[in-house]
Amino acid sequence: MSDSNGFRRWCDVVVIGGSAAGLAGALMLARSRRSVIVVDGGEPRNAPAAHMHGYLGYEGKAPADLIAAGRDEVRSYGVEILPGRVDAVERDGERFVARLMGGTVSARKVLVATGAVDELPAIDGLADHWGDQVIHCPYCHGWEVRDQRVVVIATNPMAAHQAGLFRQLTDRVTVVVHDPEAVGGDGLASLADLAGHGVEVLTDRAVRVVATDGRLTGVELRDGRVVEADAVAVATFIRARADMLTPLGLEPTVHPMGIGTSIEVGETGATALRGVYAAGNVANLMLQVLPAAAAGSMSGAVINAELVHDDLAGASAPKEWDLRYGADDHVWSGNPNGTLVVEIDGVEPGRALDVGCGEGADAVWLAERGWSVVALDVAESALDRATAAALSHGVSIETVCAELPAAGLEPVSFDLVSVFYPAIPRTPSAEAIDVLLDVVAPGGTLLVVGHTFDDHEHHDHTPAFDSKAYVQVDDVAARLDPAHWTIEEHAVRDRPAGHATPHHRDTVLRATKH
Repeated sequence: MSDSNGFRRWCDVVVIGGSAAGLAGALMLARSRRSVIVVDGGEPRNAPAAHMHGYLGYEGKAPADLIAAGRDEVRSYGVEILPGRVDAVERDGERFVARLMGGTVSARKVLVATGAVDELPAIDGLADHWGDQVIHCPYCHGWEVRDQRVVVIATNPMAAHQAGLFRQLTDRVTVVVHDPEAVGGDGLASLADLAGHGVEVLTDRAVRVVATDGRLTGVELRDGRVVEADAVAVATFIRARADMLTPLGLEPTVHPMGIGTSIEVGETGATALRGVYAAGNVANLMLQVLPAAAAGSMSGAVINAELVHDDLAGASAPKEWDLRYGADDHVWSGNPNGTLVVEIDGVEPGRALDVGCGEGADAVWLAERGWSVVALDVAESALDRATAAALSHGVSIETVCAELPAAGLEPVSFDLVSVFYPAIPRTPSAEAIDVLLDVVAPGGTLLVVGHTFDDHEHHDHTPAFDSKAYVQVDDVAARLDPAHWTIEEHAVRDRPAGHATPHHRDTVLRATKH
């Protein structure tokens, strides 16, 4: 999946950002059978927080738990999640290209869900307690500071609004007017009104946060006073992570109240450029996790509908593997896989199914040894190459262009089913694995070989694909019922000599059906 300039990938939708909004959008798209690649920089806005609140069903859970569950769910539908950061999104004809360290992802549509960065006021020690005792949202963290001493540091026109919300939770609220000019005349008048309702308002700059044994205990003012505090509420400047959209002419705009920046979108997340959507905090500064996820779901559904419209209008695009095999150069070496040769050479020939046959090297090798071969692949262009390879070797093979569950294969009809480095997307019910097992005849052999990634690490670049989104050898082994199967081998072993890839070890499964 790579070339001399790094890897190249194709999909229906690239989702930039893999937190609540991005994963929710990806899930909606994947359930509509769209190919989706999520590129995630691993920097969710709520990462400093130990718990999240207001998310029905996940109340009080760690934000990382939601992301982990979401990743598992989207991968169960074949969504790939690539770690990395998109540097730029550019137009390429009718498609968009996301450029990242190590390669590119070409997509028909883009969903940006990169969130935002909270920029704190320049007060010494404030950042040390961010997400714990330094908070900003009463709905996210207010319950946890109920009845405690809360100091609100006023730095924008919304300060009185913020202080009023915390006053609902505790009657021990003090406002420090850190930046009167930024608060503005109307904001100062609102604070004066709060003072009339028992809120102490101090006009002085905060210079540092006071802490004892690592715990925040107060806020020191410029005049030397220390206002005792159990928590500090502060308004951050919420800056959208959207630099990657600059090549498309999409720039964040400043919120009317000056509290941050965001990408302008409509109700469904559509930006001013057709085909580009944004959801979550990158598009709406005020969203908590639950509504951010809801916005992602809405955008995912609308993107699918837009793709349906495009398809019906005649703009449907070829799938990734057709694009890959449609290039002039051969993708693979043309030689049979060494493990196939080692395992099958000398076995009495019969009827064989080569799943994910690619350009047909394995299928041709089997046919030359007397096997009656059905070669299956999702790419018509690959099957054309396989047919041509068979003809050039003076043998014939039958080809089937379909995903495995939809191939209409006769049960118990193959003496050998071989699957090498499967690119079979996961599904919740794992029906592809069931088909693999069903089509093997009694006495027949199932041979599945897959990558072992412990010898191939990615350091400063994004990997080309996400193995967790695909069926793995161990998944197949786990579904082999000992009452019907004998596992002859299930182990990691070195590749036979002569391979020319960065991977040196494979997981090999060989089983016989009773």
